[in-house]
Amino acid sequence: MHVHVVGNACVDTMFRVGRFPAAGETLNASSYTDGLGGKGANQAVAAARTGAAVTFWTALGKDPAGAWIRSRLDRELSDLEVSEFDLPSDRSTIVVDAGGENFIVSGVACSEAFDPIGQTALASRIGFGDIVVCQGNLRGAATNACLRAAQENGARTVLNASPIDAAALPDFGLAEVLVVNQSEAKALTGQGDMAEAADALTAKGAGTVVITLGSEGCLVLGPDQGGSLRLPAPRVEALDTSGAGDVFCGCLAGGLAKGMSVTSALKFALAAAAISVTRPGTLISCPSASEMAALIDQTELS
Repeated sequence: MHVHVVGNACVDTMFRVGRFPAAGETLNASSYTDGLGGKGANQAVAAARTGAAVTFWTALGKDPAGAWIRSRLDRELSDLEVSEFDLPSDRSTIVVDAGGENFIVSGVACSEAFDPIGQTALASRIGFGDIVVCQGNLRGAATNACLRAAQENGARTVLNASPIDAAALPDFGLAEVLVVNQSEAKALTGQGDMAEAADALTAKGAGTVVITLGSEGCLVLGPDQGGSLRLPAPRVEALDTSGAGDVFCGCLAGGLAKGMSVTSALKFALAAAAISVTRPGTLISCPSASEMAALIDQTELS
């Protein structure tokens, strides 16, 4: 079973601050670093570290940043499909406060120009039983085309609808598994109660709805359940929550590819994400392949 992750890769510039600035205020960061990031790249690497076979489909600029991103992806992924554009490579600025919370601003010129079905061999590479993972960084129409091609080829679909573009939402009816966090669930449904939000997202067509709840784990609502189920997260002291959602989604896909049930894959994903929040950074915080193997063994024994 093969995992196809379709999404963005970028340079992440992370600033650490004691607190977030007020509007119009300038703060000096205590530290700042550049690293490989992008929701697509983060999820592809996390999935690959589970031991699943992964292909990452992405777009980069023909610039030094694009060459830098590709060199780092090559270290992590054995199957990398890159479309190049005469555009600046994607870039994100991540600001993390002393409590580990963050906000992110991204430039996504390459992602907006990327048409995976029209520009690559993705549709012909998707096999029956494969898993196709998409996020919200591509245009809604491009994401829908990827998910539709997956369904037509008998593949499973996982959609992490983040970030949200309210003007061009993907078709949730194409998502076998839809993953959003609490704020995204509220924005998409207007519901503050997450069980009601899950019901509303199911009504929009999603098969299984997963709402991540930070340190409280996740809520899942699927066709095989009589109602929503809450799964707890391991208790840890969070240092930096940026990237944890991507670790979660990548590990969910990897777990499914390795034959886990949705519930078992979610438990594994929660355990991996809990490790990531104890470390600084986005991709750099992702558990290693050996840590993933240990978590998989623990999940299968539980």
